[in-house]
Amino acid sequence: MSTLSVPPVLTSPRQDAMDLYRAFKGFGCDTATVVNILAHRDASQRALIQQEYRAMYSDDLSTRLSSELSGNLKKAALLWMHDPPGRDAIIVREALSGESIDLQAATEVICSRTPSQIQVFKQAYYVKFGIHLEHDINLQASGDHQKLLLSYVSTPRYEGPEVDHGMVEKDAKDLYKAGEKKLGTDEKTFIRIFSARSSAHLAAISNFYHRMYGNSLMKAVKSETSGLLEFALLTIIRCAENPAKYFAKVLHKAMKGLGTEDTTLVRVVVSRTEMDMQHIKAQYEKKHKKSLGDAIQSETSGHYRSFLLSLVGHKH
Repeated sequence: MSTLSVPPVLTSPRQDAMDLYRAFKGFGCDTATVVNILAHRDASQRALIQQEYRAMYSDDLSTRLSSELSGNLKKAALLWMHDPPGRDAIIVREALSGESIDLQAATEVICSRTPSQIQVFKQAYYVKFGIHLEHDINLQASGDHQKLLLSYVSTPRYEGPEVDHGMVEKDAKDLYKAGEKKLGTDEKTFIRIFSARSSAHLAAISNFYHRMYGNSLMKAVKSETSGLLEFALLTIIRCAENPAKYFAKVLHKAMKGLGTEDTTLVRVVVSRTEMDMQHIKAQYEKKHKKSLGDAIQSETSGHYRSFLLSLVGHKH
């Protein structure tokens, strides 16, 4: 459920390219026009605008945006110019090989995507960077966290709603035996089950576990694991149960307290707008009794604020 609003009567990609070119010309950039065009075009329209821009002006639109915009707006707009798999590839590549390595960001993207989304973004990763995603995971992650990520990106998983209740029961018991029941933790069992089971299956395990042992599977993960492995396992189980609730929580955390984690805010808003932002907004409001748009409005400013509010479909 996307929040992207595209005008009912669209100008042609050629006209958009011309309007953008005019916005860049002269002294200072007409940023309002740039935001108004780009924040209201879907992935295929943005790709056509980029093609027209290159054909007409022998220039790359993203390169031009990079030189005309600055700060958080520049980050958000450049990321927005890609389709969802390309965007995921860029976020993860930057997190695994940028100036500052951010294993948590890479883990969040990988562990919150469906198997088919992972397959497509792995292809985009290789096409864009000439290197396999697994190579970079091997390079930057370590220990059980590395094992989980490698298994998660390479194990084919069923995506349907059906579950085998006998298998659910067995997995729940195996997890209990591997964690709460013994001294020390058998991480291999957690990695095997969390990386190979469908979302519906994991949600069913979580239900059964709670009924059977009176403790939530999330609490078991928190008490039995730590660090990035714990973060990865929690992301997988939370997104298996309710991805919109998970991302509403991430956005709230990015905006609460002193200062805003703009990198997180940009990553989540830009990467979920064309996917499930309507559901995320509903979960955010349900939990915090305040709209996501209002929260963004109070935590951001200028054209950056306008851009994000347009993406989440908030009137401003």
